[in-house]
Amino acid sequence: MNTPLLSVIVPVFNEAKTIRVILERISAVEGIEKEIIVVDDGSTDGTDRLLKDLSNKSVRIIYHSSQRGKGAAFLTGLDNAQGELVIIQDADFEYDPNDFSKLIQAYKQQNADLVFGARFINGHDGLFLHRLGNKVLTMVLNVLFGSKLNDYATCYKLASRSTFIELGLKASGFDIDVEIVCNALKKKKRIVELPVAYFPRTYKDGKKIRWRDGIWALFYMIKYRLLR
Repeated sequence: MNTPLLSVIVPVFNEAKTIRVILERISAVEGIEKEIIVVDDGSTDGTDRLLKDLSNKSVRIIYHSSQRGKGAAFLTGLDNAQGELVIIQDADFEYDPNDFSKLIQAYKQQNADLVFGARFINGHDGLFLHRLGNKVLTMVLNVLFGSKLNDYATCYKLASRSTFIELGLKASGFDIDVEIVCNALKKKKRIVELPVAYFPRTYKDGKKIRWRDGIWALFYMIKYRLLR
């Protein structure tokens, strides 16, 4: 069975230190037909200038004139994606693009609507407060929706382009992860989780998630649960 075209959407904001290498790592993944769509979300650290040098036939660059948020960047990428399958890739080194293959394999073999690359099936790594926050928020989501997920907030969410469109996504910020999961669960989509490699970075390295994002995530979980 041929592997369908994979659209790798890379939302980027101020990742000048990592963007070149992560695009090289994505491009180096073998055995997968893919297109790479980078959406620069109004970077101010020179990322936009670097991207101009990296654009080629396999890497398309789209620019937001100002910062609109990770969700908005993903939705811009989705609007421009041509692949049958779509995956989100952060612009740092926390996730390994070599995991694409097993996520696609699970999608094809396990009758999945969405495949999540769960970071914590084999144990938690990274900053303590992030580990605790993820565990608590995932537990709350599971209670609200009657699900049994391990890692709702993982970057690696793979699905068909048509499935992402069907979810009716509107979130512009980091809450895009919450909206994807909640809307998928409300629509009774089959979600399969697989363990993936995870190399957490620190705030010094450029990590952007803060405690307030956890508070907003909780708010949006309740909001999406109550919305029809």
